[in-house]
Amino acid sequence: MRRLAAAEAEHNVRILLAVESGSRAWGFASPNSDFDVRFIYAHESDWYLAVDLEERRDVIEYEIVDDIDLNGWDVRKALRLFRRSNPAFVEWIQSPILYRSHGGFAQGARELLPTVYSCENGIYHYRSMAKTNYRGYLKAEMVPLKKYFYVLRPLLAVRWLERYGTAAPIEFDKMLHLLEGETELLDAIAVLLEKKKAAPEMGLSEPVPCLNRFIEAELARLDRPDVVRDRSIDVNTELNRLFHATLAEQR
Repeated sequence: MRRLAAAEAEHNVRILLAVESGSRAWGFASPNSDFDVRFIYAHESDWYLAVDLEERRDVIEYEIVDDIDLNGWDVRKALRLFRRSNPAFVEWIQSPILYRSHGGFAQGARELLPTVYSCENGIYHYRSMAKTNYRGYLKAEMVPLKKYFYVLRPLLAVRWLERYGTAAPIEFDKMLHLLEGETELLDAIAVLLEKKKAAPEMGLSEPVPCLNRFIEAELARLDRPDVVRDRSIDVNTELNRLFHATLAEQR
């Protein structure tokens, strides 16, 4: 909280939303996991009335200190990325661990989520994330425990998108019901989750055959060509309304 306040003072901004975005929010943190703090901030409204607006820096970043990884996006940048269903922003506004919230920005963004979010884009992102982590980390003799969850969580997110047609929740346990009836998988995940929570961040394990079979089957099922595109509907009006309302609160 002190570092968030210091960031506001250093950059003369107001933090609109600050959340936990990593494994602590997902529900499978290790004892020594970093705190992945992400925030959205706004300058005073006149800052945006500038000829050189596009050249102005729209991120705030700090080096990791004392296990706190702290960085944020300007509100205009965040809303432009939201328009493209940016997965990081979509997860931030749904994080169950809230550090700071100011004004109506966060609630306004959550209310727009059903209108703005593209399930097509989400499926593409989560499928790619699962494929990259599986091929890069889970085919060795000893594998990082956390990487199983970097594959399983996105695969379950895809199932959520396919079934419900809404943005997937950030918490891993909220999606486990999508494996209902698959007892062997659920038991293996429960055992792995306990190991993950007790092991160091880079703890290793032997591969889990039933999980690998599930992952390979899901990736094969999802391995189809598709095109990711922006939403066909015009969401700019609603996003501009939220942007203007947020800036009005900064006056």
